[in-house]
Amino acid sequence: MTTTAQQPLNSGFGAASTAEEVIKDIDLTGKVAIVTGGYSGIGLETARVLRAAGAEIVVPARDVERARTALKAVPGAEVEYLDLLDPASIDTFAEKFLASGRPLHLLVNNAGIMATPLARDARGYEAQFAINHLGHFQLTTRLWPALVAAKGARVVVLSSRGIRFAGVDFDDLHFEHRTYEPFLAYGQSKTANALFAVEADRRGKEHGIRAFAVHPGLIIDTGLVKHIDPAMLQAAGALDSAGEPIRDPERQMKTVQQGAATTVWCATSPRLDGLGGVYCENVDITPPVTPENEAAWATGDTIPGVLSRAVDPEAAARLWEVSERLTA
Repeated sequence: MTTTAQQPLNSGFGAASTAEEVIKDIDLTGKVAIVTGGYSGIGLETARVLRAAGAEIVVPARDVERARTALKAVPGAEVEYLDLLDPASIDTFAEKFLASGRPLHLLVNNAGIMATPLARDARGYEAQFAINHLGHFQLTTRLWPALVAAKGARVVVLSSRGIRFAGVDFDDLHFEHRTYEPFLAYGQSKTANALFAVEADRRGKEHGIRAFAVHPGLIIDTGLVKHIDPAMLQAAGALDSAGEPIRDPERQMKTVQQGAATTVWCATSPRLDGLGGVYCENVDITPPVTPENEAAWATGDTIPGVLSRAVDPEAAARLWEVSERLTA
């Protein structure tokens, strides 16, 4: 079974499109969606527009009170406790949802951390890999029966152009034998996110489950970059001299509304019916990075594309098997 080719669809949208624009005229009445991290940043915007289109929204949250306060802007959204670093809480959340008997039509694995100092969970797993990938892997596999019951479900996984920093080091996933570097660990986790979508789609398509990986763009006013020196962001052209975000969608410098657009498109667009296992950005399937443009892609921010290592079916299958063992 092959994955969908990384071939743009000419969606009619682009880097500056917003989540509201891409979901216009789509009715989600009767659909159920879970959005991790759905109470801040692009996760909150994703939850808001899906709810406005008629979907039932469930937001798992480590900080339940903070989530309920933020989600006052999303009337009817449900909040349940879940900590992606705590396997028991993931199982408890999934069991409660499954016990409700509801199908799960949309699962948006949006929550994440970026370039953090070295930290480990109780199992000794490196935190960025544990939260960004393993926690979502466990959540998705535990919720699999509800995804099957939907008879047409989509899983959207938030990856990043951070895939350029690193592939998945199967010999030392948790930095036990190599020097920890925050961006190296982030890159590994984001490559893992993209690979997860490839294998989830391969395993799920016969059950009506399709999966997509998303690069939302660089949205620096969401809290994700709190561990990054502002001077570094200024040097990268993401902040102006006053420390304010620079908006330039063609360079991936987006607003929250623009950053949520590709997620929402992957979750809801009829153009993607029958497709899956692909990496998307700027509200379209993105092309592969070719060897001749890899250097320019890695150092620039205007060339779209995905590295082959992030959509490699063999690596994706291996990562799934490793993740099953790590999450028992």
